[in-house]
Amino acid sequence: MKGSIQLFQVFAGSLEGNPLNDPSTRTIPVYLPPGYAESPEARYPVVYFLHGFTGTGVQWLNTSPFTRTVPERLDALIAQGAPPCIGVFVDGWTSLGGSQWINSEGIGRYRDYVARDLVTFVDRTFRTVQRGAARALVGKSSGGYGALVISRFHPDLFAHIGVHSGDAGFEYCYLHELPQAAGPLLKAGGVENWYRDFINRSLATKMKGEDHVVINMLCMAAAYSPKKGEPLGLELPIDLQTGRLRVDVWNRWLVHDPVRFTPKHLDVYKKLKTIFLDCGTRDEFNLRWGARLLADEFRAGGVEHVHEEFEDGHMGVNYRFERSLGYLLPRLDRG
Repeated sequence: MKGSIQLFQVFAGSLEGNPLNDPSTRTIPVYLPPGYAESPEARYPVVYFLHGFTGTGVQWLNTSPFTRTVPERLDALIAQGAPPCIGVFVDGWTSLGGSQWINSEGIGRYRDYVARDLVTFVDRTFRTVQRGAARALVGKSSGGYGALVISRFHPDLFAHIGVHSGDAGFEYCYLHELPQAAGPLLKAGGVENWYRDFINRSLATKMKGEDHVVINMLCMAAAYSPKKGEPLGLELPIDLQTGRLRVDVWNRWLVHDPVRFTPKHLDVYKKLKTIFLDCGTRDEFNLRWGARLLADEFRAGGVEHVHEEFEDGHMGVNYRFERSLGYLLPRLDRG
């Protein structure tokens, strides 16, 4: 790499006392572009990267054979002539595998963590251009969802978003998984029993194939339908005994569906300078349709955006960050 990666321990006051007792100090990799140290007067825009479900901040640095990491792709783009930026690889890991980057009574205040704690830390620590037009949020899957949600509440803080295969169209990406999760939960004797066994078994060996859908549904319930006093502080939108959809709880999930909330906040999204959406045509979680519905809402509402599809699935598509970054970087305000 021509730039450099440094790891920082960042304290997040917004995460103190979170319901899952997850750490309030996080390890954050930061990418500094080539020439950063040699140009003490230069200031840079910042791209914040939000990982998907079960991801971590340092996981962005994991290498795979014959391909590049996202930081390496960012570095290569800049080496090829793209405008330089600072890259911040946010850590949103929780004991349930993720946070959806929202403020939730069941998980913690992860939107505040990004918008308040991290932006404050980055602007205080690095030579940044301190205005929204110089900040971008880019993420995949739950990270793409987070970009949509955080920019909805903070359009003046983040004026550019890149949404790769973001969670949207909940009846397509979540509803069919509820009965798949209900079976193992029923067999285990409930949410707490399953979760305790899952943690012990995963630490001792590894996750089973069927575990992902269950922990995913528990995490989504903690984000979208938290309830104090319930096992793990959440309500599932399915009755474990009968499989009946609990419509009142499901409706609480739908409030958080970008397909539902973006039409109500088109005035907010019109404030953004860049909206990039994409999804694979073979996405295993049916997220292609949510992306299409979002693009349709933006188009009908006169919201400027770019929407693309590509021939691939959900996994192993980090190469698509080259496309979003190649589009975003020239649009970021500079010093």
